[in-house]
Amino acid sequence: MVNPMAGEVALVLDGERRVLKLTLGALAELEEALGTESLLALVERFETGAFRARDVMALLLAGLHGGGHPLPASALLGAEIEGGAVEAARVAGLLLARAFNPAG
Repeated sequence: MVNPMAGEVALVLDGERRVLKLTLGALAELEEALGTESLLALVERFETGAFRARDVMALLLAGLHGGGHPLPASALLGAEIEGGAVEAARVAGLLLARAFNPAG
């Protein structure tokens, strides 16, 4: 079960439902992966719809790690995401929103 108040979001990868969460460590991993000095630019890209596929994949990977699923990036790149790119982007945006506003 997903707890939105804890910042959790669900995603189905290769037919398996996984719970993702952006913990502080996952957020630090995300900053490193995207080479950004702050997450504000990433938040702004999602708010304006100017995000990139790389942003989505980095968010999902960090969320998987924060949710206790230590997948390598290569496994995520080759995974079948239920709902495709649209669902991946929706989940990534929701993850980011819930990291800073659980009711978001």
